[in-house]
Amino acid sequence: MAQIGRMNKLEVVREVGFGVYLDGDDLGGILLPKRYVPEGCKLGDRLDVFVYMDSDEFPIAITDAPLVQLGQVASLKVVSVEKVGVFLDWGLPKDLFLPYSEIRSQHPEVGQHVMVYVYLDNTNRICASARLDRFLDKTPADYKRNQQVELVIAAQTDLGYKAVVNGTHWGVLYHDEVFRKLRRGYKTRGFIKQVRPDGKIDLSLDKPGYAKVDRLQQKILQHLDEHNGYSPLNDKSQPEQIYSTYGISKKAYKMAIGGLYRQRLITIDEDGIRLVEGN
Repeated sequence: MAQIGRMNKLEVVREVGFGVYLDGDDLGGILLPKRYVPEGCKLGDRLDVFVYMDSDEFPIAITDAPLVQLGQVASLKVVSVEKVGVFLDWGLPKDLFLPYSEIRSQHPEVGQHVMVYVYLDNTNRICASARLDRFLDKTPADYKRNQQVELVIAAQTDLGYKAVVNGTHWGVLYHDEVFRKLRRGYKTRGFIKQVRPDGKIDLSLDKPGYAKVDRLQQKILQHLDEHNGYSPLNDKSQPEQIYSTYGISKKAYKMAIGGLYRQRLITIDEDGIRLVEGN
């Protein structure tokens, strides 16, 4: 069944002068306007489309993919502030509506980013809410230890980083286990450390079985943080250069950056090393 607010793979069932109709099951025929119809499209083809309801409450499909879908969390940029609410850029021609009633405190300004959850209102219109607590932790946290999950960093707290787990629950990455800065809205893979008796979730960025970041690797990450995410020292640098910066041998340095590379924390390039974008 086609889902409003999400990407769907739907079959072309009818051709008309202004586009094609797709089989939306319970939603009926869904129009894909002509400007979105791929060249050479024919009956029976299955297309990847995003489905939404237009102003007349008819389902419409487009081939563009949004930055965030129904039931997901993302940090989106404010593009306009109107009397009825705020509009956000989510990568589609029509901006995403954030009602004032769904804003927690001070109204955001144009250019600012807002962390939002995407939901359907009572008219099946796709909307955003900055009141994340309304939508998260509504079901028991049924996760297994070391289970891989998708995380969205929401805020930095005294304990560490507050993250949204699989779009459904809150979790925490503790400061003493995170050795790089994480920006708000950053999406990454994570792992469940434990679900505590009170239902709170402890998280880890480390893959089970991988060596954790050691003291030397932490020092390298800190150096990158302090130098805009870049260092000219790579595995081909002179031993004297490495020793003057870190006081270690080239062999030890190569082992350390190799571990960081395997954990996808850095890239190793011809001109140095760099933090992976978003870290």
